[in-house]
Amino acid sequence: MKKPKWVVEKEQAKRAAAAQTVWLFGLHAVRDALMNPARQKLRLVVTRNALDRLGDAVAHGPEPEMSDPRKFAAPIDPQSVHQGAALEVKPLDWGPLAEACMGDGTRPPRVVLLDRVTDPHNVGAILRSAEVFGAQAVVAMSRHAAPETGALAKTASGAMERQPYIRVRNLADAITELQNMGYLVLGLDGEADESIEDAVAGKRDRAVALVLGAEGPGLRDKTKETCDSLVKIDFAGEFGSLNVSNAAAVALYAVKP
Repeated sequence: MKKPKWVVEKEQAKRAAAAQTVWLFGLHAVRDALMNPARQKLRLVVTRNALDRLGDAVAHGPEPEMSDPRKFAAPIDPQSVHQGAALEVKPLDWGPLAEACMGDGTRPPRVVLLDRVTDPHNVGAILRSAEVFGAQAVVAMSRHAAPETGALAKTASGAMERQPYIRVRNLADAITELQNMGYLVLGLDGEADESIEDAVAGKRDRAVALVLGAEGPGLRDKTKETCDSLVKIDFAGEFGSLNVSNAAAVALYAVKP
């Protein structure tokens, strides 16, 4: 019996995902990945100087391949600031959304959702802020979002190894799933009437999810409709605008339990 087309496509996507690898670069990103027991490490390319600077972390990875710094052997962008270290890895699997966002019972959980934020530098910075402020996860779409890349890992400065970065097929469905778990879902919109502080007044004991859109387009209409409410960050002057990664940091601080 011939398999339905959707079954074939799903199996093909699963095989493609299993074959996917990522090249991380930069001493900090490579060191943290080497020290992460959850990482599947495939190939380590280093210069002599980088090998010395990585120290004991090298023992947690594959046999180092030595490379001339003038002709660095790893297949990464020549413009990348690799600092003489590159590591090929499998993407991390953080498990189901509900499991990652459940919380540990010690404090009300916080989650960041990204609607079509594609710049890896922004996402890397958001992962850093999420780790600093104790967010359970950063959630993005499988498509139209920044994938796990070396540039993202370098900007995240190690946070990508510790901060769950979960990719979902449908953001609205993910929002609904969080709402069913008891999350208050707030979408950031510069034209909203309510401030983020007012929205969480008297509700800081609840689980809170923050939804941020790409700079320019902002949140899609479907995303706005699915959120519990739209909120804004108050500014001191008549005009205010923040980079999405800065907005995420401010918003996470504003909803601290």
